[in-house]
Amino acid sequence: MNERTENLLLGHLKRIQHELAAAHDRDADILARLASIESALARVVRDGASNFAEIIQDRHLLERLQTRIERIERRLELADE
Repeated sequence: MNERTENLLLGHLKRIQHELAAAHDRDADILARLASIESALARVVRDGASNFAEIIQDRHLLERLQTRIERIERRLELADE
């Protein structure tokens, strides 16, 4: 191979190496952003589960209060029978 061909080949290899390094950096950035999205999604799911638990607790509290009110109305003869 002559020197000009070697320089041309070397130039192409350097450009390929540069593009590969840039692709590696993009991949690292994408993986970091994906990890951030996964963490945020996990927080949303956890908060949703917590909210659902609170709704269930509130529902049970309302049912107990409704039962007590019905009992009071019966004792005071206010209930429609």
